[in-house]
Amino acid sequence: MRATSFGRYQTPVRFAVTAVALAAQSVVMAQTASNLSSAVEATMSEVRVLGTAEDEARQALGTSIITAEDLARRPPANDLSELIRTMPGVNLTGNSSSGSYGNQRQIDLRGMGPENTLILVDGKPVASREGSAIRATGERDTHGDSNWVPVDQIERIEVIRGPAAARYGSGAAGGVVNIITKKPDQKKLSGSVTAYASDVKGGGDTQRLGFNLSGPLGEHLAFRLYGNVAKTEAEPTTTNTNDAGTFLAAGREGTRNRDINGQLQWQLTPDQQLIFDAGFSRQGNIYSGETLTGTAYLPELLGSEVRRVYRQTASVTHKAKWGELGDSRVILQYENTRTANCYKGTAGGSDGNCQTTNANAGSVSGNNPVSVLENYFLQAELHTPLKLGGLNQVLTSGFEFRDQSLNDPSSVERSVLNGVANAAIYRKMKARTVAAYVEDNIAVGPSLVLTPGMRLDHSDQFGDNWSPSLNAVYELSPEWTLKGGVARAFKTPSVYQTNPYYYYQSMGNGCPTGQGPCQIQGNSNLQPEVSLNKEIGVAWKNQTGWDATLSYFRNDYKNKITTTRESSALALDPVTGYWVTQWFNSGPAIVHGLEGNFNIPILGESGQKLKMLNNFTIMFSNKDKTYHQPISIVPKYTVNSTLDWRISPQWSSQLTATFYGRQKPRTSTNINQSGGASGVALSEVGSYAMYGVSANYEINKNNRVAFGITNLFDRKITRISNSTGNAGAATYNEPGRAVYVSYTASF
Repeated sequence: MRATSFGRYQTPVRFAVTAVALAAQSVVMAQTASNLSSAVEATMSEVRVLGTAEDEARQALGTSIITAEDLARRPPANDLSELIRTMPGVNLTGNSSSGSYGNQRQIDLRGMGPENTLILVDGKPVASREGSAIRATGERDTHGDSNWVPVDQIERIEVIRGPAAARYGSGAAGGVVNIITKKPDQKKLSGSVTAYASDVKGGGDTQRLGFNLSGPLGEHLAFRLYGNVAKTEAEPTTTNTNDAGTFLAAGREGTRNRDINGQLQWQLTPDQQLIFDAGFSRQGNIYSGETLTGTAYLPELLGSEVRRVYRQTASVTHKAKWGELGDSRVILQYENTRTANCYKGTAGGSDGNCQTTNANAGSVSGNNPVSVLENYFLQAELHTPLKLGGLNQVLTSGFEFRDQSLNDPSSVERSVLNGVANAAIYRKMKARTVAAYVEDNIAVGPSLVLTPGMRLDHSDQFGDNWSPSLNAVYELSPEWTLKGGVARAFKTPSVYQTNPYYYYQSMGNGCPTGQGPCQIQGNSNLQPEVSLNKEIGVAWKNQTGWDATLSYFRNDYKNKITTTRESSALALDPVTGYWVTQWFNSGPAIVHGLEGNFNIPILGESGQKLKMLNNFTIMFSNKDKTYHQPISIVPKYTVNSTLDWRISPQWSSQLTATFYGRQKPRTSTNINQSGGASGVALSEVGSYAMYGVSANYEINKNNRVAFGITNLFDRKITRISNSTGNAGAATYNEPGRAVYVSYTASF
């Protein structure tokens, strides 16, 4: 595949226009601050310190923080999802109730599915996965957006679930994962190099190398530059075989990563700062035998890249303090994603095709369709301290603009469009949303903080969507706190699903009398998915290091977008001879369960030498109310336990264990049925446990080493079919026992 096959993009003009709008908005904000400062001066002098609504969200029961120290002491092999999955309420699943396409599981918060998990990097949305088409089952050929920032460049990760996440708009019905990167060193030149290697039983070894360099460029200017190269090998085709050695399904695909990112921080004045970011990443999927239908695979593709994603970003952030008016943040980001797919099966389809020039070298050439996704994001937010009605408050007011365009030449056009002038315009899909929101963090007395909020999103396709919310924190005593919230969350359909000229083509499975192909047509009449999220619970923490939380969450979910190939829903297109169905909004569903943690100090003050950290999730239900089919396949329960031992100031070690409950599949072959599945399609995944051990040693202040073993007892979870609809719940592989070592040198 040549780099020039992606074509030229006319983005500089559009980017410049948006940058001018940003500058104009900053001027208006500055003038507004000058005009309003004197008007609020008398009131502000009495206001005590109170956090913003965003700060309050980080204190919610459904929030977990992963620190840089956590990442260093238990480093993921490559993808951050490996560690994020150990937080309460988090699983890795496919996007549908029929499983996980190609072992490509993504972050699923509280059983709402990966498409309802919003990924942010430094508060800016990541939308690269939306450049991949949605299959008839709801799956995308993507690992998601959790692997764009190298492990070693992260300051912390915020995992926000439940009502507190609704403030972030479309796609956050399950929750938000906000990846915060490390800031430049403002005082001196510093840097680090990290090397990681793992040896995995059964295949899937990883090697990665990353660097970070930062420091001052002058009195008011600082920089940061990081880079990363990584490769995770594909599992061999012998990973999933029956007793006779017959190939049943592909193992986990491999991944190649290349990342480079730069940042400049310019301190304009003591109270104003400009931050410029630019980055480029490349990810390639290494073929492991995945097919769209059947169990046959293409041996000549083994070791080759069958999917490539190129992501480019550029952003500017303005932060300012306006005295008693408060603090502001303005973000403008441009994101460009180019996704090239090769066909991985033996019987046609809409994924294009590819030929290998050298399978061993992993190079792919040929007619590879490339989708081009462009996203513009503008956000302006102001945090204003107030005192109204005798109550101290911090008011958050904000504005957002999102513009998305997608050009996918792999879309299937009906024959009636052939020869029509400008028919290619139907491959271009657009969506635009404007939003305004307000939240008020109110101190109602010394023990109660209320955070009401309201968000209005206006879509050029779906009109207005209101998202009210109310969160509360009540201190029952110095050790006990009651927390709860309720919010309306939503997700707009993808541009694929709403384009009536876009047809996703399947190869006949589920078509009447087995004849095909079938086509899934976009539906311009779709409505956004909506969820009413509720959470209530209690937190306990004492001065000796004991702490625990317990919360009940419930999401009443409706309008989930799905499709069916049931005969009564199909129509035979007289022009093409294809059976055609459409995406549609399904009926109501319910997701509810318990979540919590229990941490026990054992040795040292507050457990500083030895402590046990535990968290758990129990799913009562995550299925539709009409046919009782699951929204996504998640374990009945998940328990994560860590025995954390600080042996000495230089040595530390961890013993980890994760227990997964039984996973049940769908019992029907179509969404609007209560039965029909049989045989292997009803396969369950029984409960299982994974153990690990790790150790860290700080040689000196500039050198440290980490090493350990994951899946200590080599617990095998195998996939039984390449067709997610015929594999029941057995749609993924857990990697085998792995021995790893990581070394970091810094200055």
